[in-house]
Amino acid sequence: MQQRFLGPGGPGVSAVGLGCMGFAHGYGQASTRSGAVGFLRAAVDRGVTFFDTAEAYGPWTNEELVGDALAPCRGQVVIATKFNRLFDNGGRRLGQISQPSQVRAAAEGSLRRLGVESIDLYYLHRVNPDVPIEDIAGAVADLIAAGKVRCFGLSEAAAGTIRRAHAVQPVTAVQSEYSLWWRRPEQGVLATCEELGIGFVPYSPLGRGFLTGTIDAATTFAPGDVRTTSPRFTPEALRANRGLIDLIAAIADRKGVTVGQLALAWLLAQRPWIVPIPGTRSLPRLDENVAAADVALSGGDLAEIDAAVASVNVQGARYPDDLEAATDL
Repeated sequence: MQQRFLGPGGPGVSAVGLGCMGFAHGYGQASTRSGAVGFLRAAVDRGVTFFDTAEAYGPWTNEELVGDALAPCRGQVVIATKFNRLFDNGGRRLGQISQPSQVRAAAEGSLRRLGVESIDLYYLHRVNPDVPIEDIAGAVADLIAAGKVRCFGLSEAAAGTIRRAHAVQPVTAVQSEYSLWWRRPEQGVLATCEELGIGFVPYSPLGRGFLTGTIDAATTFAPGDVRTTSPRFTPEALRANRGLIDLIAAIADRKGVTVGQLALAWLLAQRPWIVPIPGTRSLPRLDENVAAADVALSGGDLAEIDAAVASVNVQGARYPDDLEAATDL
């Protein structure tokens, strides 16, 4: 697969990565360990070298799974993980990290679960508005100096926060939701990343599955699926938003690609340092996503896609109000 770099000084990774949350968290029943391990190794065989996890996925179990699966591939892959939440021993969430000692403790836990000596890319999962971002960046800088972290990242951070953190410890990558139906990062964040030489990693690049064209108003989701609480996935919203799929499907058909491949190719065409991380547990879908890296879009194609998206007023918020209010965008 083609390789991209997360900023001028960042690591080289496959143009399409893999979001690993769904193996243990967020999309219904968790995968079996053997099935997930086999899938992750199959992804490496297909050229995927960038894998995304977090201590909060499970919590903890996703990191353990990713670490075990990729143990034979050390040196071939880049593993990103995230921190900012505190849990009790039973996995119940207690709050957010608020002091440097908690950052160090979180990193030690992730190192142990991933089975590595150094975390390739360590993201602050969400910004805590009650803690100066400089304190968090300084704590990660100490971890980098100690050799326990290689690169620092931020997730769902606003442009001003990125600048403040970067002034203390250079930020390698910013991870935020970005797709054809969620384009908020275009309002300052992408320009900031370009100015500062920071890579950008879109999560949910396929709109939590909607942009594959396989979800409609009749679709039902399993208990525990995050989409059951998303205003954007109510039957009414799905029915209203189907027009977006119809428009981009027509373009995809003319290009001889799937709707999902068109959505990923559109992201890849926005900047050369953007690396989307679609999540999937389906090998055919993985193959489809990987092949999107080879889809070339002309200036005319991109203009047509943008016009199609602009003509549809997407219905429904991406998160419930309480979760959206917790982001730094």
